[in-house]
Amino acid sequence: MGCVMSQAEKEAMQRSIAIDRTLASENAYRAKEVKLLLLGAGESGKSTFVKQMKIIHEDGFNRDECKQYRPVVYSNTIQSLAAIIRGMDLLGINFASSARREDAMLLFEVTTRHIDTEPFTPSLLDAMKRLWGDPGVQLCFKRSNEYQLNDSARYYLDSLNRIGDRRYVPTEQDILRTRVKSTGIVEFEFDYRKIHFRVVDVGGQRSERKKWIHCFEDVTAILFFVALSAYDLGLREDGAVNRMDEALRLFNSILNNKWFLDTSVILFLNKKDLFIDKIREKPLTECFSDYIGRNTYQDGVNFIRDKFVRLNKNPGRKTVYTHVTCATDTNNIQLVFQSVTDIIISDNLRDAGLF
Repeated sequence: MGCVMSQAEKEAMQRSIAIDRTLASENAYRAKEVKLLLLGAGESGKSTFVKQMKIIHEDGFNRDECKQYRPVVYSNTIQSLAAIIRGMDLLGINFASSARREDAMLLFEVTTRHIDTEPFTPSLLDAMKRLWGDPGVQLCFKRSNEYQLNDSARYYLDSLNRIGDRRYVPTEQDILRTRVKSTGIVEFEFDYRKIHFRVVDVGGQRSERKKWIHCFEDVTAILFFVALSAYDLGLREDGAVNRMDEALRLFNSILNNKWFLDTSVILFLNKKDLFIDKIREKPLTECFSDYIGRNTYQDGVNFIRDKFVRLNKNPGRKTVYTHVTCATDTNNIQLVFQSVTDIIISDNLRDAGLF
């Protein structure tokens, strides 16, 4: 008698064939390049994410590379303190001690002579420590939403002794917190899970956005960055424009752009560490007059997430994936990127009708 397959055996074989096709398709897909386009307004964390990719997927920064960041750290530290002192004039805040005026003059002499990228002299270091300890400077720092100040200001100024040491070499955390205005297009490539990733970072300032269209071809996924903590801040380019409002407008234009109708969009609600501290002191109503929730981290994040997700005009065709992140936390970004990779693979298999 011939061998006749049972119904159960037939179903098992069909499942096996389907799995083989899925694996074959996935392997074929993995052989392709994945292009990730990083978008978002200025100072939202895109460049920090690229540095994290180097730390996670390559060997990080060697000692010589770390040393190359010393001028940036020196400048970021000096310029942050100078910005606070200029903010004191703007807000009408005085030093607690009049002796600090001489310290401020020494600081501004350094910035005027454009030598802020050099190691601190002993006299400059002492002056900066006295300034940072002045109650008037601390009061102005607490009102930093009323002028422009880098997010890393406290981190560096709290580390003056370490940064001012003549043997100082920046740590990876120091490097992650450096701030340099992104101009042009920066690309970083690496392999992960047998996939070749090409990460494209473009400047987020308004003057840089005209360059974005040159990067729109062959995009696998958009990673859009939003600074959660920016809800009470004005743009560096135009202080009258709220940064969160700008991010919403920008996300709307990207999410519903004809170029990206079939492109995966992953929303990074970044700087959660700063948001946790800020939401306790400053209500979300400073940006969103319609907010009626509690001033808690979870309520605030849920509200902001919904604001962005609701901008999707094609929810039946496109899903907005969201992650709440801290771009300076390597472990957090490593876990999130694993999830991002899963999303990209799943979306492409689904598009092929195999998932």
